[in-house]
This record gives sequence, structure tokens and C-alpha cells, in this order.
Amino acid sequence: MTMFQSLRRRVLTPNVSETKMDVRGFHVKNAEARDRLENVGRQFLAGYAIAAEVGQPAEADARLADIPHAYRGFAYEGAAMAFAVRDGLPVGGRRHVEDFLAGPADDHVYMVYVGVGWAMARIPKFRWNTLHAPDPLLRWLVLDGYGFHQAYFKTQRYVHECYQDESFPWPADGPSWYAARATDQGVGRATWFVCGTDPRRVVAAFDKFDERRRADLYAGAGLAATYAGGADEAELTWFRDAAGQYAADVAQGSAFAAAARLRAGLVVTHNEVATRVFCEQSAAAAAKVTDEALIGLPFDDEIPAYEIWRERIKHALVPATER
Repeated sequence: MTMFQSLRRRVLTPNVSETKMDVRGFHVKNAEARDRLENVGRQFLAGYAIAAEVGQPAEADARLADIPHAYRGFAYEGAAMAFAVRDGLPVGGRRHVEDFLAGPADDHVYMVYVGVGWAMARIPKFRWNTLHAPDPLLRWLVLDGYGFHQAYFKTQRYVHECYQDESFPWPADGPSWYAARATDQGVGRATWFVCGTDPRRVVAAFDKFDERRRADLYAGAGLAATYAGGADEAELTWFRDAAGQYAADVAQGSAFAAAARLRAGLVVTHNEVATRVFCEQSAAAAAKVTDEALIGLPFDDEIPAYEIWRERIKHALVPATER
């Protein structure tokens, strides 16, 4: 590592203290849940630090492979954020995320796009044109990542005060009305962390939001509960039942998480438990639902293909969520 790379890592990488539950003011359900969520943050920053210091994205892959299996996806998310931040700098090149996705990171494409959204929250708006998210379907995950970042670091405003960005300027070709919905999916995902993986607190938090926003919030929480974990089967069952009319949204988010884990080869026990509760099937079967929903997906509709995809998944899982 050169002196410049070491300096770049120190300058760009956030302090690990920012992932501490007490620093963030998040609810601590128990020691196990706290340790899990704080480890997610540590591994995210580990990935970020790797990407901040390497010369080329290809150099990051071997080091990211050393991250513990259950947390590797978060490290790829952090690395993507760092590469996107580097793309947004006025010096140093603008193909870091593109080159990253050209390698093994393609298996983690969901997390990479989310990581780009974290960077969106940290670079000036006039540099948003540097963000690499060319997939017309998955680009909405960038706003999911943005929403997570805002709820995680600006919790009072985005979670407790239920703030929502208006007239969001990205993506430039719209549709602008969907940006708020994609962002809410990230806010819902972050709320799972803010509430310390305590389903009762999550439901209480969502009850404060306008009803029109809750479907997306619940979908985000379903994704987080499945991908990150932190709740046992009884808690997940309570959350599914308490979600009521939004149980299908929880299942959709859970299926997304399963697809992301399966594509990256990172399925672990808590993923299987969550999809069994939320989707009434294995992680592999839930991921297959997301693949089948892609068949014949229209990209010329007024409604984004991403939303049509989500609706198809929900409808496929509705029988499993009817009580």
C-alpha cells in the first residue's frame, strides 16, 4: 500500500464508532441483536476501507472474499459506496463502480447498487451524474440505498418525524413520482436497524407514517429481517401477522433478500428461517419467484419495470400470506 493509498483510506473511510448502537441512539433489544447489527456496520466499513485504498477495483475482490460469509454482502455494499465516492471526486477517474461490476462483484449486484445509493447521500448533487447505475431495472436500488443512509444517519427526521423528500431529481429521466417510493423502501429497511430488530418497535414506527407509504416501508423491513437477520422465528411470525394487509409486501422484500443472497452464494440459516415464515418456502424457492417474475417484464410502461416486478412477486406470494 502506497502512502497515497493509506492517506486516501484514512480521509475517505468513516469512523467505525458511527456504527455503534449507542452512538446512533438505536434501540438495543438484546446483546445478540446489538452484536449482529454492529458487526454488519463493521464489515460494511471494512469493505469501504478496502475500496478506498486499492489502486484498481479488481484488487479488492480477493480481500473482500476474506470477509466472513454471513457478512460479505455488506462488505461489497460498503466497497461499492467507496468506489462510487471515488467516481464522484474531481480526480482519480470515473470507472471504479463500472470496473468493480465487471468482476466478481456482479454476483453482488443488488448490494453494489444499494452501495451506490449510500454514496449519493455523501456527494454533491451536481456530481450525481457520475453515479454508475445503468441497469434500468435495478437502478431503483440506488434510491433504496439513499433512503437507508438518510434514515440511518438522520433518524430523527426520516424515521421519527416521517420526513419524505419531494421532487427528487434522480434519475434524470424519471419517473420522478417513483423516487419517493424507492427511497421509502430503504427507510423501511433502515428502520429494522433503528429499532434494533425488534418487530414490535418496527410496527409502532410504521404506524406513525402516512398509510400510503407503509407498503414500501414494510417491504424494506421484510428485506432487512431476511438479509440481515436479528429476530427469531417467533418474532418473525409476530411481525408477519402484525403486518396484516402488508404481509405480501414483507414477503416481497424477503424474496428480494433471498435472491440477493442466493446469487452471491451467501445463504445462511437466518435467511431460510425468514423466507419460511414470510414466504412459506425456502430461500431458493423464494428467489425463483423473483426470477420468474422477470419473464416478459415490460420496460415501456408508465409504471417502472421495477415496480411491476415487485407487484408480480407480491401476487405470486399472496396465497402464502393470506391468513
